[in-house]
Amino acid sequence: MPTHSETRRLPYTAEQMYDLVADVARYPEFLPWTAAARILETRDEGDRTIMLADLVISFKVFREKFASRVTLYPEARKIDTEYLDGPFKHMVSNWAFVDAPEGGVDVSFHVDFEFRSGLLQRTVSLFFNEAMQRVVRAFEARARELYGKA
Repeated sequence: MPTHSETRRLPYTAEQMYDLVADVARYPEFLPWTAAARILETRDEGDRTIMLADLVISFKVFREKFASRVTLYPEARKIDTEYLDGPFKHMVSNWAFVDAPEGGVDVSFHVDFEFRSGLLQRTVSLFFNEAMQRVVRAFEARARELYGKA
């Protein structure tokens, strides 16, 4: 199962980066291979907001829709995503955003998934690290677009 974890320091606030990643409906505007996003339901549950969302991922001949539960923790500035339905055997991702004492934000990202299709899994495995780096760079570029700074 491919996994990817990294932490990066960016010149923004934890609140800015949290807001950017929490805005799932806008992913098709900037996130590679994301053809569509639809928010099905949003409900507040005390210190968290639960969002049910569908994403359509498109890469070459593959086009797959998957449903996920996104748990937003605005005060803790964390986001957890768990897979509900679609092409995966399983998928989880976690984001955490912590303001750095000397300025900027430490953004931590972790993803762990496995596709049901062996062919799709083997295809993704060939470029997985590059794909994850492109995803992270896409969020960074979106932050520059929204908030400025280099």
